Amino acid sequence: MATNQFLTGVKTFQSLPLIDLSTCTKDDIRAYFINSYDLNESIFLGLKDVSVLYKCPDRLRLPLIFYYAHTAVVYVNKLMLAGLIQERLDMNFETMFETGVDEMSWDDTENYRMGGSYKWPDISEVVEYRKKVRNIILKVIEDTPLEVPITMDSQWWALMMGMEHERIHLETSSVLIRQLPVKLVQHPEGWVYGPIKSEKSVQSNDMIKVDLAVVTMGKPADFPSYGWDNEYGEVTCQVPSFEASQFLVTNREFLKFVEDGGYLKRDLWTEEGWQWVNFREAKHPTFWCCDQGCKSGCGADLATETHCNLHFGEQNGAANGHEPQAKRAKTQQYKFRAIFDILDMPWDWPVDANYHEAKAFCNWKGPGYRLPAEAEHHVIRGPQLPASKGPACDIIFEKKIDANLNFKYGSSTPVNYFPPSKTGHYDVFGNVWEWVEDHFNGLTGFHTHFLYDDFSSPCFDGKHNMILGGSWISTGDEASRFARFAFRRHFFQHCGFRLARCIPKGSNTVDLPVRHVETEVFVLGTGVQANKTYLENNMSVQRVPSTNTVYRYGGMETLDGILELEFGFRDSFAAAVVTQCANYCKELGISMEAAVHVGTATGRGAFEMSKHFEKVLGIEMCGRLIDAAIRLARGQTIGFRDGNDVKLPSGYNVDRIVFKQLTWIANEVEGHDFVLITHLDRAQNPKAWLARLWEILKVDGVLAIASKDGKWGEEALLPHLENRLKCITGQEVSYQERGATDTATVTFWKHK
Repeated sequence: MATNQFLTGVKTFQSLPLIDLSTCTKDDIRAYFINSYDLNESIFLGLKDVSVLYKCPDRLRLPLIFYYAHTAVVYVNKLMLAGLIQERLDMNFETMFETGVDEMSWDDTENYRMGGSYKWPDISEVVEYRKKVRNIILKVIEDTPLEVPITMDSQWWALMMGMEHERIHLETSSVLIRQLPVKLVQHPEGWVYGPIKSEKSVQSNDMIKVDLAVVTMGKPADFPSYGWDNEYGEVTCQVPSFEASQFLVTNREFLKFVEDGGYLKRDLWTEEGWQWVNFREAKHPTFWCCDQGCKSGCGADLATETHCNLHFGEQNGAANGHEPQAKRAKTQQYKFRAIFDILDMPWDWPVDANYHEAKAFCNWKGPGYRLPAEAEHHVIRGPQLPASKGPACDIIFEKKIDANLNFKYGSSTPVNYFPPSKTGHYDVFGNVWEWVEDHFNGLTGFHTHFLYDDFSSPCFDGKHNMILGGSWISTGDEASRFARFAFRRHFFQHCGFRLARCIPKGSNTVDLPVRHVETEVFVLGTGVQANKTYLENNMSVQRVPSTNTVYRYGGMETLDGILELEFGFRDSFAAAVVTQCANYCKELGISMEAAVHVGTATGRGAFEMSKHFEKVLGIEMCGRLIDAAIRLARGQTIGFRDGNDVKLPSGYNVDRIVFKQLTWIANEVEGHDFVLITHLDRAQNPKAWLARLWEILKVDGVLAIASKDGKWGEEALLPHLENRLKCITGQEVSYQERGATDTATVTFWKHK
């Protein structure tokens, strides 16, 4: 049996409120950190045995041991970047548990990015690591001078980031545990489910009209609470009058769709959704259980398990009936999977569904039904205090929160259990997240934070739909009015939906305040998949570019241009810079064993490095560019503008090169004698790429930073590198570009 060995503190299922960064004390921060750490660990007390940590609840994700360790590793990685700590605890752990899997498709390869046979460490080692991290952070809080307000420019922002990241994983881990076979979990003492019924059962779900409104979305940069990058910026839009369902769609309401054969009717599903239905062989919502042996979706040795093997007898202590199936009423053919138990179906609770299921239900309801827009969700929240009022305007700071939020219960509650907003809509905050029609994207003025440059922006690809409002287990920033999250449309979460419908104004076309990403995104190994709009033909949406600037380099025109620049001239920028850098390294007498080119584009720099260094790593953030480099390395010919072809010339040691697409300098990138970085002019946050250069460079190694326009010379780089590195020289390099000779600036750096 699992014991308190998962805990490095104390068990708790109660959450503290979010920190006010304008008035907080060290005692406040210390208490919030301990509460965050303890909450996350306490979730794992629901596992029956330590061995369950090494199981895969979802074939597209990693085993639970990863998620148990991951949050502690993120603290260390972020505190290192911020300079709050100077030494790592365990680089092996801080690499192994650094990055999880945000599966980019519902039919990805079996969960392990390591190939399916990775040897995870013993739980005792991971618990010991978490203990050390806890103690280090408590010491950081004690020793670091505190000035309020804490802002994005403060070192303390890294600690706030770690705590809010840990709270995100309350949701991640609880969903994964909920996907495990029920025989592998147990009900922890103190875990309390919400009430099954309210005073009045929900038998209907009326559509409530909402008048035309204007809303402004976005969190002010100086708001005194932690926020993720996608929350900042601003969008103001006019929202035409519309209707939205009074309640979230309930299990009772969704049952009618299931009984009507909704999962069998191709015409109700989007193309992507129908592919998912067939892949999962879905017959009902994931967290419903029947006795038909439905596919579970678990991975590895749980792949043959099913949640639907009930005999409608006792399951984890839930009192269920024993009638033969033929004598059961239709409403007794299903049970409900809560996180640790199988319960009698709570028909008034919201149904947990992914976007595909929600859209199919909308289509089943009839013409005109859809999901709300992000802007419409803001409208049905009713009048709110302006953000200028500070914490008083945000629900998570209220002393008494009238919503199923902030861990008030360990499950959903009836959709009419808490009072509605002023517009008459229930659960606009809490209970379960709500799917909306908008693609995930940044707001106007979006920019990333150097501590987590790729938190949101990789998902600005048109393949992620937004979820809003938070769930019963949302705490901290996730429970804030400003929270904006998103997942792939097949994703499982404590997430449901409500219905929306337009009110036409004498025109056949309705302009929705829905924002869809129009930018084509190239995915390595897949290519470009069109960003489709799953709305009726008479509904138009706003087509906007992705606010991830990296994706703007993924078009064919950009590829053609870079191929020409890199391979159309003998002394191209990349070739000339590498030649001069290699000669300088030889003059200094440094080892020529391992080199890395950060921003390798279509690979010319890495290919040139292979003439001088024994091992070369080429890193590129843009999928289409790194794809071209990989194809060239394989000897393939790439056709580009005017019918010209590019084929890699002879003379390169291709077997020395490894190309990787990375959106940051991960911990796996370490131990190089020479580091070249050339892409700062097209990075969305250059500081994020500069922050770890000192750590991937060997003690006696050399770093070179090259810039065509001289923008990234010594003066511009000093604020980012001077704490760890010193500039040893600056040089000019001549290169050819489209028949003309130009000059680039290269600065060379070594450890202090």
